Amino acid sequence: MSVTPARYGRLRQMQEHDVASADGTLIRVWRTRHSGPPVLLCPGLGTVPESWPALLLPTSGVTVHSWYDRGTMGSQRPADPTRIGVADSVADALAVLDDAGVRRCVVVGWSMGVTVAAELALRHPERVSGLMLIGGAPGDALAAVLGLPGVPEELRRLIGVGGAHALRAAGPLLNGVLSRVPVNDVTTFLLRHSGLVLPSSAPDAVAAAISRFLTHDWSWYFTLALALGRWPAQDLSGLTCPVTVIAGRFDVLASAGSVARSIGVLPQARFRRLAAGHLLPLEAPDVVVEELALLQERVDAVERVLTGAEPVPRRTRTAPVRRALTSRSRHHA
Repeated sequence: MSVTPARYGRLRQMQEHDVASADGTLIRVWRTRHSGPPVLLCPGLGTVPESWPALLLPTSGVTVHSWYDRGTMGSQRPADPTRIGVADSVADALAVLDDAGVRRCVVVGWSMGVTVAAELALRHPERVSGLMLIGGAPGDALAAVLGLPGVPEELRRLIGVGGAHALRAAGPLLNGVLSRVPVNDVTTFLLRHSGLVLPSSAPDAVAAAISRFLTHDWSWYFTLALALGRWPAQDLSGLTCPVTVIAGRFDVLASAGSVARSIGVLPQARFRRLAAGHLLPLEAPDVVVEELALLQERVDAVERVLTGAEPVPRRTRTAPVRRALTSRSRHHA
């Protein structure tokens, strides 16, 4: 029997439309229609909203604004094929915020989206009230792969860049194979026990996330990966907004050590390492929402100190999110 995201789809409320970025490229924007403060999500490369099951629920407590990377999922490829770097992604992020009328908000980045989120905070600190970095290193992302003890950074970078080049060359073959992979109980079970995503993830959420992901043009996908992944390591020491970092202990694409070193200079940064892999939003969705709520509280506290406003009661959102996700998972078990 196939695993279908039907009930999951009913739980989410979101809309999509196109927005012109600074160079005229049309970017496909998606946003949830929930109440709560706005959050800008800088997505993992080529990922879809279904990769964030907890943020699509009404219990998330936030309104998510995001987009699809250039040339993927309805976003145009730029007329100039070189306009796919980090600076262009930052321009896309600003276009998303401006279209929504959001002047300033918490920004979340996952995987290679961490580099984009960090660059946005560095270039436009007036637009970023708080920063959450999940499963990714700020800059030099291809050097963060295989963060095993004794593996030098230069070797990791060589493996990351070389692997991306090889996969880009194999794109036509991958297109023919992956587009034919069925998403059913068997493949979802195998993926959840492969080490890429932990068995604790909800089967329907995994199925929903990978169904569209497998349809990518993989030559273009790895062209984007090379453009974003070779961006130099970023110096975050000048950031003044609250920062939260979440890393997976078993993440083979972004070592926890590489992530932790980037925020060691920030006196108010919060670091949390989980027994998880790279797909943290699927493996620990309740933790994502919990940490996002805590970050928003820190942001609110800073803003209230600056404005002299009275403090507000602490919000509690993790329990209802966990109940909703657990109920959904049992429904498909």
